[in-house]
Amino acid sequence: MTTRRKFLTSAAVGAAAAPLAAPALAQSTIRWRMQTYAGPALAEHVIKPAIDSFNKIAGDRMQIELFFADQLVPTGELFRAMQNGTIDAVQSDDDSMASPTEVTVFGGYFPFASRYSLDVPVLFNQYGLNEIWDAEYSAVGVKHLSAGAWDPCHFATKDPIRSLADLEGKRVFTFPTAGRFLTQFGVVPVTLPWEDIEVAVQTGELDGIAWSGITEDYTVGWADVTNYFLTNNISGAWAGSFFANMESYNALPDDLKELLKVCMDQSHYYRQWWYWGGEANLRVNGTKMELTSIPDAEWQQVEDAALKFWDEIAAESETKAKVVEIFKQYNADMVKAGRPYRYG
Repeated sequence: MTTRRKFLTSAAVGAAAAPLAAPALAQSTIRWRMQTYAGPALAEHVIKPAIDSFNKIAGDRMQIELFFADQLVPTGELFRAMQNGTIDAVQSDDDSMASPTEVTVFGGYFPFASRYSLDVPVLFNQYGLNEIWDAEYSAVGVKHLSAGAWDPCHFATKDPIRSLADLEGKRVFTFPTAGRFLTQFGVVPVTLPWEDIEVAVQTGELDGIAWSGITEDYTVGWADVTNYFLTNNISGAWAGSFFANMESYNALPDDLKELLKVCMDQSHYYRQWWYWGGEANLRVNGTKMELTSIPDAEWQQVEDAALKFWDEIAAESETKAKVVEIFKQYNADMVKAGRPYRYG
């Protein structure tokens, strides 16, 4: 830990995040360190604009220094580092940062919990997930700030996937819960540092990636090392959040808490249109990946298996059962609502 603290102190000088870092700041300036799950190219879209806005508005009252995936601590250690105050804030899904809560399994890509990106904020803001997440994280000394949606979960692979049989034996980089679900179809989940994924595909250590939609495949360079994009997905949107060390958050004056909320909301809004438009545009106009599909009737096996998976998770605890029941109620409501909420 002594070595890590020294590293954090020196790394804080060189990390690129705060546009006002060069001029001298007041002694009273509040300084936060925040680490995102995203690498530099992806962070340019999913968080940096919001942090730049916050720093510009807050001025010498507060500055947030942004670090990228694994830059200060490995992604799997983000929760502990935030909990103990090594870093002040995190942008991640619960699953990737290994938070010790009952809701961790639902972060990232919980299979078929959502069909569209708008499902995620509605589930949190109108169906009660915010209250559950707040209670779970408050119990472990962390503030759950705000949840939002990212892209859907598709396979990007070197070889074409046109049937479930084609998934057999494929070594795939994916999220912990998604990997747990996909093993029943022969997928071999592989965990590697984010920055190593492109090379791992090139060298054959990985056969593909089930970590994103096509927008990220192009943005971070994975479209350059994979040849095919499967249009079937196991989730309509990644569910991720902003979190903060409870003491750091409670120490903020109310107006800075409000500014933080506004900038997080701006980040959620940016991602809504950036991903939604990007997914469609690159399917239509992208030139690097060939689109493939598994027939609907065959893919129904995966959707049916997801519902059984939900019940397995619900049986693990009372809190998990409550979240699964919300997913069931929400999706039933969307089916009853009909088009455009659900088709077919």
